[in-house]
Amino acid sequence: MTGYGEAQAHADGVSVAVEARAINSRYFKLNFRAPEGFGSLETLIESVVRKYVKRGTVQLGLRLDREPSADDYKINTQVLAGYSHQLQTVQKDLNYSGDIPLKTLLGLPGVINESQGLSQRASECWPLVETTIKQALEMLAKMRTEEGHAMAADLRLNCQAIADRVASIQSRTEKVVENYRTRLTERVQKILDDHDAAVEQADIIREVGIFAERCDISEELVRLRSHLDQFDTIMDAVESSGRKLDFLTQEIFRETNTIGSKANDSEISRHVIEMKAANERIREMIQNVE
Repeated sequence: MTGYGEAQAHADGVSVAVEARAINSRYFKLNFRAPEGFGSLETLIESVVRKYVKRGTVQLGLRLDREPSADDYKINTQVLAGYSHQLQTVQKDLNYSGDIPLKTLLGLPGVINESQGLSQRASECWPLVETTIKQALEMLAKMRTEEGHAMAADLRLNCQAIADRVASIQSRTEKVVENYRTRLTERVQKILDDHDAAVEQADIIREVGIFAERCDISEELVRLRSHLDQFDTIMDAVESSGRKLDFLTQEIFRETNTIGSKANDSEISRHVIEMKAANERIREMIQNVE
């Protein structure tokens, strides 16, 4: 499910702004953007995010404004001296007498590095940062919850559509066998009339029994109703349920498919098509359910 949240806070000369976005994804993934020094806190930040989001891709942006400190960065004088020596050699080789600005040297890779002080200051800011992240995630979670309520209503409608089809199939099953008995009797009787012969009623009953056993879908219907009841129970649960619902949709599809292959009746086949369509809509929706 999608969601958005933001929060700001200020304390002890430090201003923190957090922006969080969640988009649909089958698994959890965190994309984190933050100022230098916060890399060491990424594990802590992910643990906070996971309390609010179990499934989906979360884009979390952190902005921090505070007074800079000379302890935040360290100049590597050894690397700087090495660059200077190489540049002086190049100047001589090219007969170049111009000055090389200090800012050019300071901008070269490895000259200015993040110091331990920067990470330390990030750790000192963590309580304020954590609180602000939680506030943004609470807003995001509220939006996702509202979307979840709308999705739950749609899921229940599709489950009810399947349940209605199951009831229709159940009432149709007895007619399927009876219709087969009638068709078989009429067909056999016509053949016998053409050849002036007779048939034992027991033979027809035995053939109808074989047909009834071959197309018996009572167990599949019982399991389908059980899956739908479980689906409804899980929907009301508080804990994460996306994977459980995903499993149930697979089971519903399997039972529906079996009914379609065994039923041998056009009306039941029509119900099966509608059930598969409803189940597919459910499957697509729950890919985004936690």
